[in-house]
Amino acid sequence: MRILHVIPSLAERHGGPPKVVQELCRELVRRGQEVTIYTTDLDGYRHLSVPLDQPIRGEDGVERWYFSTQRSGLFGISLALLKALRKNLASFDLIHLHNLYRFSPTVAAHYARRYGVPYILQPHGTLDPYIYNRHRLRKIVYERLIDNKNLEKAAAIHFTAADEMSLAQSLGLKFRGVVVPLGIEVAAPTLSNDQLRDNFANEWPATRGKKVILFLGRLTQKKGLDLLAKAFGRIARSRDDVQLFLAGPDDEGYGDKMRQWLKEEGVLGRATFAGMLTGDRKEAALVASQMFVLSSYTENFGIAVIEALAAGLPAVITNKINIWRELNDARAALVINCNVDETAAAMSSLLDDPALCRRLAQAGKKLVAEQFTWPIVAERMIAVYREIVAANSKASPARLSAA
Repeated sequence: MRILHVIPSLAERHGGPPKVVQELCRELVRRGQEVTIYTTDLDGYRHLSVPLDQPIRGEDGVERWYFSTQRSGLFGISLALLKALRKNLASFDLIHLHNLYRFSPTVAAHYARRYGVPYILQPHGTLDPYIYNRHRLRKIVYERLIDNKNLEKAAAIHFTAADEMSLAQSLGLKFRGVVVPLGIEVAAPTLSNDQLRDNFANEWPATRGKKVILFLGRLTQKKGLDLLAKAFGRIARSRDDVQLFLAGPDDEGYGDKMRQWLKEEGVLGRATFAGMLTGDRKEAALVASQMFVLSSYTENFGIAVIEALAAGLPAVITNKINIWRELNDARAALVINCNVDETAAAMSSLLDDPALCRRLAQAGKKLVAEQFTWPIVAERMIAVYREIVAANSKASPARLSAA
């Protein structure tokens, strides 16, 4: 199959979607699919320094096109992308679109319908009521004019967890949903665990000899950092062997709020703000930590949770992370409500109960191996693609040619 993924940006600062899209596409190519990504040069409110409006074929076999945008801004208007879609979209068997409320998926959905090419739309959490109802007045006009039709006419809406689809269904929108989870790359580490721990302690001396509580993700409002700050404050005031380690980009200035909350708790000096970590530095943080905590108010999947489990870290997560049922059923994490008391109690349990940590770590690694690696996920995605392409061929054997 010839598959086109369309995503507004591949910049790392945009969090999980750019990463998982590229990893999925890499695995699809390994399985014999021909995969192209259309994206733009957006990097937050700046522009990526990349070759524009031309194909770039990486070592992974995925062909990427970065199209120039007319101005910086998250909507990402790109006339070059529009022209490429109008010219080339009809040559693909299926289009996989990412995000709502953006120029790229909007114009791609339009031409997909025009040329009779089926498309899947992946909302990446934007149909969670918590996110959907934010800035409601700003969104409603766009939805009525564009995105409600894009959802209704899609061959499928791709959700990454059953809870994510259930929450979207509660909005009363018309769509056909399919659930396929995300995956992670499981590769042999380039350094030993001892080397990684040494590197971590050397780079972050405040963590040496401490039980490190790891937060991994963007510093944003939805991550429940207020809960984490208050829960950590309770723990750190009663014991001196803990250090909070926050690894992730801060594009919204939310780190300043986190620092203020920690200061109010009297524990700002017990927290390390590392910024975004990748490669061995990220692996070192996972290996050297005592636990992983994600106290989010909403999370359509939570790829950082899966990365932590794969590294053998016991995890504390809220029941607003849409894969919480899968983890709870497998006894692979401590699942809590979104409140300070339960967050602090769960963290304390992991600090004081090594046997519990070992049980969670074993169950977590087993769950990831069975459900959340890219080879497993890609096979499920290909099965969905094939079903959609076959159904579309029967429904419309002749396609319109590109204008």
